[in-house]
Amino acid sequence: MSRRKVLNIGIDLGTSRSVIACDNGVRTFVPSFVGYPKDAVSRKMFKSDIVYGDEAMRNKMALNLYRPFDKGQLKYSDTVDKERDMAQYKKTVKVARDLLKHLVKLGLDDDNDSDDNDFADRVTVRAVLGAPALASQKNKKNLLEVADGIIDDVMVATEPFCVAYGLGLFTNALIIDIGAGTVDLCRMHGTIPTTEDQITTLKAGDFVDKVFFDLIMKQHPDANFTVNMIKQFKEDNAQLSDKVESVHIELPVNGKPTRYDVTEELKQACRAIVPDIVEGIKKLISGFDPEFQRGLKENVILAGGGSQIVGLKKEIEIYMQQHLGYGRVTKVEEPLYAGANGALKLCKDMPDEYWLQVRSKTQTSAQSDSQAEPEAKASA
Repeated sequence: MSRRKVLNIGIDLGTSRSVIACDNGVRTFVPSFVGYPKDAVSRKMFKSDIVYGDEAMRNKMALNLYRPFDKGQLKYSDTVDKERDMAQYKKTVKVARDLLKHLVKLGLDDDNDSDDNDFADRVTVRAVLGAPALASQKNKKNLLEVADGIIDDVMVATEPFCVAYGLGLFTNALIIDIGAGTVDLCRMHGTIPTTEDQITTLKAGDFVDKVFFDLIMKQHPDANFTVNMIKQFKEDNAQLSDKVESVHIELPVNGKPTRYDVTEELKQACRAIVPDIVEGIKKLISGFDPEFQRGLKENVILAGGGSQIVGLKKEIEIYMQQHLGYGRVTKVEEPLYAGANGALKLCKDMPDEYWLQVRSKTQTSAQSDSQAEPEAKASA
């Protein structure tokens, strides 16, 4: 076993935000945007060939801007077999690798300014990557491809499982992780969850943005705005409660700022994700051993950025009372970091012997596609 320093990292490569939690105390997040200067002028302005996160979004007019993940997976990964999408997929992989390199460098703390090629000379980087609950073997393999050469030892675990593991909720719990690309539901009952224990829906934060955008466009066709403007407003004001005061947004009309009341439009957009969530809850509870159904009903946990929608907790509890007789919903204290925290804990809890096996499997699978994927060990 190498005597080099080991850095353990929990990583949530999200559609909207990418989050890391490291055992050296570094915890941070970056909006999942990567920009490349369009020309010599923009390159001189940034003094860099790559720009990340908020800075990339603020300066997108000077950049070729990319968001590599969509609906919880790499863009174009489902159509990569089509020749016309191969180039776009390869570009997406490069963008995702650049984003992951940036995150790992942030995790290395005081080594942020060092060369990318120096990673292996300084530390052994181990990481657990979060994936949607029902991510396919192909999608998980894509994540491993992104991590290859950047992280020494890596495994993939489902995002709601990471949340549960970090909170120590190994049994009698139903985790709902609401992200931008997916909503993932997972019931915990003392063992590693199987596919029957998990549900993924694509009606998540990005879906709310689209519904909100369309509703405003329909009500106020003269206004000029973008989905990104709507997204930022939603993240600050998302709510379902009838007790919240009216919500107003300022949008330009022919260049002049104009104030609109969008209270009902915002509620309707936020409510758009509720039917699939509550149907998932009903399916996971009603299909569970009846002796243990009450335990799940008493411990429904909301995580992810979408868990912060005001009134969502109450909305789900009302549904559960009407259709399941009872329900108690709570929100995690750190919705942004819950998945990365759990992934870090899982990473640290794995013994050195485990990581040796992971590395061995990684090397073997690189030689033959018929071998088990390294990520399979995480759920074995």
